[in-house]
Amino acid sequence: MNKFWEGHLPAPAIRTIDDMQPVLAVPGAYPNNNLYFMYRDLSESDSDKKWLSAHLLRFDLTRIPPGTISGEFAKTKGHYHPEAPDGKGYPELYQVIHGSAHYLLQKEDLSDIVVVEAGAGDVVLIPPEYGHVTINPSSEELLMSNIVSDAFSSIYGHYEEKRGAAYYEFEEEGWRANPSYGDIDEIRTVKPKDLNCIGIPAKTSIYDLVGDDEKLAFLNKPSLLDDFDIVP
Repeated sequence: MNKFWEGHLPAPAIRTIDDMQPVLAVPGAYPNNNLYFMYRDLSESDSDKKWLSAHLLRFDLTRIPPGTISGEFAKTKGHYHPEAPDGKGYPELYQVIHGSAHYLLQKEDLSDIVVVEAGAGDVVLIPPEYGHVTINPSSEELLMSNIVSDAFSSIYGHYEEKRGAAYYEFEEEGWRANPSYGDIDEIRTVKPKDLNCIGIPAKTSIYDLVGDDEKLAFLNKPSLLDDFDIVP
């Protein structure tokens, strides 16, 4: 574990290769190795823990070691978020702590498919209505943090039914379209969006936002983002 987190870590939730079979580009009889590790509901102090709980928020760390499965880069399973009470899909805030990440985002109607290429320190907002997969495209371990509403459960079914996201990323050939989606648009490739418009400066530690009611309110009230250009 990177020295970013000095406090106690609970036992992680572990995603194994068997767990990932429904979303792999090339499913098969692989050794059931651990693929990535999720440390959920973290806080640096009792006061932070109480604040997060009172505001229905959760701070997590995810560790994705480097590697490939039949040439496909290690990745998360992928999920969508349901609608919040205000009628908008819940967003999520990520930050790369170590390594690099490709955040593959897609709208459910496939009207937009975009990969956000992020490096250490970059902050990435998953906008309302987008599903997402995180890929580790490098030979280094990827460590990332996230803050998300604790008021919902993620929806994995769409990704499982379609055998993953609209595209797979391979070490040698790069992006390969998932045939389960039929005829789809090309991926847009972008750098992380400037989030100063919602009060989050570039490279800021997202943990430092814990305790700020105003800056994190959008995680439970996504309609607060309506007037801002936050789609990458």
